[in-house]
Amino acid sequence: MQRDESGDAFISEFKYWRDIRGHSQTRLASLMGFDRSYISKIETGGEKATRSFAERAEQILNSGGALMRAWRTTSRTSGTEQLAEPRRPAPALSDVPSVVTVEHDHAELRYDDGVYTATQRRRILNGGTEPLTRYLIRISVDRFPGDPERSNAHYRRDPLTWDELQLVAHNADGDPMRWTVQHDRDAFKEIWLLFENDYGKFPLYPGESAEIVYSYSVADTKWGQWFQRAVRLPTRRLSVGLDFPEELSPVVWGQETTMASASVAFRTAIVRNVDDGRALFSWSTEDPPLHARYRLEWSFKATPTEAPVSARKSPSEQMAALGIVQDGDPILAEQSTDFDLPRESEDARRVIAQLRSSMDRVAAVHEFKKGMGIAAPQIGIGRSAAIVQTPEGDHIVLINPRVIDESRTTDKQYEGCLSFFDVRGLVPRPTSIEVQHQDFDGSMHITTFDAGTARLVMHEIDHLGGQLYRERMDDGDAPIPVSEYKGTGQPWRY
Repeated sequence: MQRDESGDAFISEFKYWRDIRGHSQTRLASLMGFDRSYISKIETGGEKATRSFAERAEQILNSGGALMRAWRTTSRTSGTEQLAEPRRPAPALSDVPSVVTVEHDHAELRYDDGVYTATQRRRILNGGTEPLTRYLIRISVDRFPGDPERSNAHYRRDPLTWDELQLVAHNADGDPMRWTVQHDRDAFKEIWLLFENDYGKFPLYPGESAEIVYSYSVADTKWGQWFQRAVRLPTRRLSVGLDFPEELSPVVWGQETTMASASVAFRTAIVRNVDDGRALFSWSTEDPPLHARYRLEWSFKATPTEAPVSARKSPSEQMAALGIVQDGDPILAEQSTDFDLPRESEDARRVIAQLRSSMDRVAAVHEFKKGMGIAAPQIGIGRSAAIVQTPEGDHIVLINPRVIDESRTTDKQYEGCLSFFDVRGLVPRPTSIEVQHQDFDGSMHITTFDAGTARLVMHEIDHLGGQLYRERMDDGDAPIPVSEYKGTGQPWRY
């Protein structure tokens, strides 16, 4: 693969993780305690990153060690170990000027035969005093969001290549645009689109606007079921369209994150239409705030061959189609990693948001009279987080939970698990437990849970320790097929 043009592995890795976390230079400078101009100099090679800078970047961006490995590779010959960097207050966002305005950013994503094709249409206005001759775009994929170590390993084995991307770009008149590579990483590309081609140059002069269009393709083995739009320039209108085969029975939802708030559901609905066998989803917003991120996620409830009889899927097949990791996956037998709070609060919020999305998907296809829960390993993330929904509809967020005390009294009730939902098992558990857990800000709490809620909470905490309910069943007991279970649709009795 082509490497970063500067030859500095740390620069490329640093920009990649800044993009993955959705931070502008200004925002990251504020989080790290540096001046924005210093961050800019690091990324352009004007300054060399020191060990302390790399360690701080690792703390904030949580790259799973990738940043420090890249720094060590670079520092072997650069002599940066003893350099000191200035620490100054970062400038206010309003102090950072922008000469380019995006009048309309429209993105379309189409899925066919295992391949996603993204097409971006962007009308930009040059509000500066100099001609604009190039425009920076980014292509970033993540098959396992929320699990950087697994994602890094995945793309090291099978990196995203230029040949498979088949990147093409043109202006509104259909004239092709040349492009050059700024950064080239296994799962991240940064490209300058040039306002020129074989026939000449066509710079965008002050006061003029123009539309640029570019598209690329990525196989679903490298593209996770999410599509994020980040507002990096002042933008007047942002719109997104998803185009999936109707036979896959796609379900789509969205999460919005701004600098002022954690992830929340889209404030306006995603519109769904069907046309000639295609399920078309559209969503838009006006004047999105700078540095906001809009993330669309989806799942396919069927495959092309199963679609006509998708209702005949087994319960476990239904859960697998909704993105729930199934029994046999090694992650279900592993100890989850705690969050280092408050340093990793943003990661914890993101994982909780993903768990809420997964819970909404599951609840849309199955009724849970006893309540339900989902732990992070069940959506492929080996971190210590889970959510429980009580029969009354209340949500309990569990971050780094530990059972620190349990009652002597126990009872046995049948439980189900989304990771092997075809059976139910009779499981003995204490009727009351005390759980130590944390908030996003790192504060510690101890909460007592009783009866059915205690059972739900303990079930999810077991998942975080790599334990399934089968391991708690009494000798001689075995799970029974769900078809033989008589308690479906009924609450537990205490």
